[in-house]
Amino acid sequence: MSRNMTRWRLSFAVILFGLLWPMVPESIAGPLDQLTDLTGKASVVVTLKGRDNFNSEYLYDVSVKNLSAETFIGNSLFLVLDKVTNIGGEDRENLNSDTILSRMEVLGQDGETQDGKPYFQISAGSTTDLAPYSTSLPASVRLRNKDYLIVFTPSFKVFGLKRPPPEPKQAQQTQTAPVHPGTAPTAPSHNSVDKLIQLLIKKGVVTEEEWRKANQP
Repeated sequence: MSRNMTRWRLSFAVILFGLLWPMVPESIAGPLDQLTDLTGKASVVVTLKGRDNFNSEYLYDVSVKNLSAETFIGNSLFLVLDKVTNIGGEDRENLNSDTILSRMEVLGQDGETQDGKPYFQISAGSTTDLAPYSTSLPASVRLRNKDYLIVFTPSFKVFGLKRPPPEPKQAQQTQTAPVHPGTAPTAPSHNSVDKLIQLLIKKGVVTEEEWRKANQP
């Protein structure tokens, strides 16, 4: 295949995926990709609700408390099970350096991050936002301990979006006209293009060799 033909295929595929990018399923794009790490502005409240000694299962209620003066969008809040530590505060096993989290079976998770960490979505409840200094409804987290003798503690990170402050009335009046249906879509960003190319390679549309040849000067 000639270099020109390879470049044509890549260009066509990138344009097509760029148009369809908003419709790419979450399993590919990932719901956490566009969220902000709010861990420094929020604390995680972990409450042990039940324990099954026979199956070595632990049930937790995990809530998010907003420690800032900013408002968080309620349905954007996710908890990521970042690590599990033992009684000594270590998150890896001594013998093989495996993470203790890898020795846990996580039940009922909503998905996994790109690096394989389980995440859970916080329910928005009766309100759409998590107001300053308030606490969210809990997410239910169930862990099964494969190493029965280990005493462990789960540790979470918080991801979400801040509610933008309301715009001044004057700024609202000077806004440009809204985009009407049929307007040409915005071109994908550089990071989006990189993700699209990786997706194309994964789907077999192009090979890594074709991509390298197409980018040679």
